[in-house]
Amino acid sequence: MKYHLRSLFLIAFMGSASVLAQTLPKVDIYKSPTCGCCGKWIEHMQKSGFIVEIHEVNNIPASRKKLGMPDQFGSCHTSRIGDYVVEGHVPATDIQRLLKEKPKALGLAVPSMPPGSPGMDIPNSPPYDTLLVQSDGTTRVFAKH
Repeated sequence: MKYHLRSLFLIAFMGSASVLAQTLPKVDIYKSPTCGCCGKWIEHMQKSGFIVEIHEVNNIPASRKKLGMPDQFGSCHTSRIGDYVVEGHVPATDIQRLLKEKPKALGLAVPSMPPGSPGMDIPNSPPYDTLLVQSDGTTRVFAKH
């Protein structure tokens, strides 16, 4: 009986993870081949159910510009997720909220590489904000962490 319940639980869990992955758009990430913290952010995204396609580039600012994200919000990697651009170490929960709410915006940004953000896991880090970036470059705080 115990094994039967475990099997049902495992099937239900795998089924829900599969449905979650099917509903989340692919993440195209543009990163330097040598950046370690980008790899940790990718792991964070994968653990949250996103499928990630990595594009290793030598010029992150050029990739950022091509996707339309203003340089003042720059970080070590830039991503395209559905119709949005995501700059830097944005938490997966913020991206999931963005995709659910679908605001009219360019995307999200966590400028620089703040300690405590996903991939920059440092205990007792100062707070940081995730910004909602409009197509004209204006922002508002989307989430506080």
